[in-house]
Amino acid sequence: MAGGPGSRGSSWPGWRGRTREWELVVGLIQAAQVGRGGVLLVEGQSGVGKSRLLDLAAAAAAKAGLEVATGVADELTQLIPLAPLMSALGEPERTLFAGENAGVPDLADNRLLLLEHLQEPLETLVADGPVLLTLDDVQWSDPLTLLALRSMTRELSSYPLVWMLARTVGRGDVPRLDRLFDVLEQDGATRIVLEPLDERAVGKIVIDVLGAAPEPDVLALAHLANGNPFLLVDLLERLKREGVFQVADGRARVVSAGLARAQAVTRERLEELSVRTRHMLQAAGILGRSFSVTDLAEMLGESTSGLLPMLEEAMSAGIVDTAGDELTFRHDLLWQAVVGTIPSAVRRALHHDAGEMLLQRGGSAVPAASHLIHSARRGDASALRELDRAAREVLRSSPQTAADLAARALELSDPADPDWVNRAATAVDALTAIGRLPEAADLARTALGRAPPSHDPHLRCALAYILLLSGQPADAESEAERLLTQNIPDDVRGIAEWTVFWCLICLNDFERGRQRAEAVLAERGRHTDAAVVGAHLLLARFAIADGRVADSFTHLHEAQRIANSGTVEAIQRPYARLLLSLNYRAMRQFELSDIAIQNAEEEISALGLTVLAAGPALFRSVLKLALGRFDDAAAEAQAGMTIADELGTHGFIRVGLSMLALISMRRGDIDTAVRYIERYNSIQAASGMLFGSVWERWVMATVAEAQGDPERAIDILHAIYTNQEERRWALITTPLTAAWMTRLALATGNRRYAQAIVDTVESLARNNPDFPVIAITAAHAYGILHKDPEALASAVADQPEPWARASAAEDLGVLLATTPGTAAREQAVSNLDHALDGYQRVGALRDAARVRARLRTLGVRRRHWAQSQGPAFGWDSLTETERAVAVLIAQGLTNRQAAARMFLSPHTVSTHLRRIFAKLDIASRVELARIVTEEWADPLRDA
Repeated sequence: MAGGPGSRGSSWPGWRGRTREWELVVGLIQAAQVGRGGVLLVEGQSGVGKSRLLDLAAAAAAKAGLEVATGVADELTQLIPLAPLMSALGEPERTLFAGENAGVPDLADNRLLLLEHLQEPLETLVADGPVLLTLDDVQWSDPLTLLALRSMTRELSSYPLVWMLARTVGRGDVPRLDRLFDVLEQDGATRIVLEPLDERAVGKIVIDVLGAAPEPDVLALAHLANGNPFLLVDLLERLKREGVFQVADGRARVVSAGLARAQAVTRERLEELSVRTRHMLQAAGILGRSFSVTDLAEMLGESTSGLLPMLEEAMSAGIVDTAGDELTFRHDLLWQAVVGTIPSAVRRALHHDAGEMLLQRGGSAVPAASHLIHSARRGDASALRELDRAAREVLRSSPQTAADLAARALELSDPADPDWVNRAATAVDALTAIGRLPEAADLARTALGRAPPSHDPHLRCALAYILLLSGQPADAESEAERLLTQNIPDDVRGIAEWTVFWCLICLNDFERGRQRAEAVLAERGRHTDAAVVGAHLLLARFAIADGRVADSFTHLHEAQRIANSGTVEAIQRPYARLLLSLNYRAMRQFELSDIAIQNAEEEISALGLTVLAAGPALFRSVLKLALGRFDDAAAEAQAGMTIADELGTHGFIRVGLSMLALISMRRGDIDTAVRYIERYNSIQAASGMLFGSVWERWVMATVAEAQGDPERAIDILHAIYTNQEERRWALITTPLTAAWMTRLALATGNRRYAQAIVDTVESLARNNPDFPVIAITAAHAYGILHKDPEALASAVADQPEPWARASAAEDLGVLLATTPGTAAREQAVSNLDHALDGYQRVGALRDAARVRARLRTLGVRRRHWAQSQGPAFGWDSLTETERAVAVLIAQGLTNRQAAARMFLSPHTVSTHLRRIFAKLDIASRVELARIVTEEWADPLRDA
């Protein structure tokens, strides 16, 4: 294995000039044998040796005992979602294509479900032993395959799984491919470019082919191939057959004129074939680089036996070869050469015939669509109908492909085509699903200008939803209100009313929203379930802004009940659970909050709600932060950002960045916190719909204050200080703001602002006696404002949130330090020690350093946090969650099994594993199992 077939080195006949590249392959295979994975990205021109490298790697890996899976993408199958990966894994065809979309903004899609179905067998396979997975011609991969590569290379990085991905530069969707390779490289992949062979390698190949050392004239002729190994071998073998070379005394020289260009050899090889065989190859080339003999026979109107002489001739000439159940052109350059001999008009006609052949078999229109794209002419009604059908079929499984198909169909449509509006509606849905919201909105508006009255409701409803996702709630509400003035179907009316309610929530227009919601509930029988759910969600939000927590819970529970049992769109179902999780977390009911997040996550996954897929991890991040588990909070934030980045829901990335900024600030890394805020500001996207702006504004204010600019922090929070509804909402949903904003206002001489905070939180406590945690929050803020040690002491005693408890202890210590007397000083030191211990336990190093400085002013010196904190690396550096993950993985559970056991997402488990590997300085599950065994004698008991 180490030296390749038949050799102990890294160079042998058939493989020259790639020593470094082969050593990388050998290193990856050897690493996999001891439990480590890796990714190798291979780029280069056609014929430079990419496919050869993958083939040799597969042979070497198999010889070394690895399981091997190989796949090849094809230009004419790139409309079929996941085709190359499913082929590589030997997965049977799944139901990838859905029926027609309803035309309303129920944008549930199957991408996450399909990725899960694909990842599960691969994870099971690699859990049993090391695996090499190669994928050639990645430039022709469909969008879902590219998403799968981006996701699975990261999710399965802890396994002994080696990925080798090869692409031909300058082909396919270059920007998307560049982005994929860039992201994988940033994640640790090795990226190589196969350059043309150097003169030494060319000389060795000449010796291999001619069996003699080349004279300068032979090398000059060989240089016509420009270092391309495929063209070089093709050239030398052809010229050798023609007697161009003479070999004597172990030397080869030219005895007749050579060809002007190496590429001419390939064309001449085709010209030597019989006419019938050339025509057969041309038809085969239309079917793709790989093709079925059955398809070829049907297209030519021949029996399989009738093709045998032609196939034998083509195979003997080295043009085609076998590839499993199909035949394939031996090289991409040969396929291109064959297709290049077909006049464009004939090529178009042959694609038309191939498309018709596939359509006549019935079933999906997607395979035929690849040919129809190349053959359809403007106004070709039959072809356009099939392109429309193909776009609708892949809308839920690969919306990017659906968008491409719909866009091409629109280009081919006549302005007066009666199907133009339906075609545009499909494109709008697809563009919305992949996050290209400005394009979707522009096309929806254009379509509305041309749509007959019967199509207006669905398009306008879609436009309203797009605007809502784009962070334009006022415009979204305007479109939905306009829709409600029309005579529209009940389902569309319900969606429009729900959209209006959510727009009013985003606009904080509670007075108008409350009146409307109460009117809907008063006449429940006249409204759809969707409208009633929207009304309850708005009233729940209004109840928080009005300071009525119990009423908010009541409305959310009722909304959840209706969503579970009634008729609502998929996109509307998880919101009640997600909002419940926020309410539970704010009331410090942490276990109930976690359960609500878990239930919402399962629902989002089952319904394919990619627009919300990143949400649960970010909600869980806020929860972990409240529990004082900073590492876990960071892991969840990073997992959520990964999902959001993969799916294009950039508003959630902003939420994740705000979380990471706050965690960095708490840890004392102000520079990193500032960089996160800078990234936050650079992303032009609507905020995560369920977080609103209060949380993110507070985070920005805390970072500004940490930078020594409290006045800017005051400006950032001005609306909360001065608007009673915003203040109530902030103090209930983000309880930490009460004490912090009181302290900030006093520090900047704004006692009126501090009084407003305290008055509001005390009022909230009186009006919500069933939620005593609000009274604890009020006591902390009151104690700061009025310098009341008893209020602060009660906050210290009763506060369930670790960081907030330490903060209250610090405030009490500071107050007592200013009180005369030895007893007060001792109590001050005791409380500051309590605060120091609390901050250090959760990893709030900046706060701990501040408390240590306060203790020094009292003449008490405590060990510096850099010495007293636990180690940054090694087993003792792992958090409780990380240790639990480590033990489960060491027991042999897959990521997915461990996630189910711990009620986490597989993304989160994968993120934890990456952090565990970094802390333990390891790169394999085998090494992790060894460490777990050494650290814990009974890991099952400790788990």
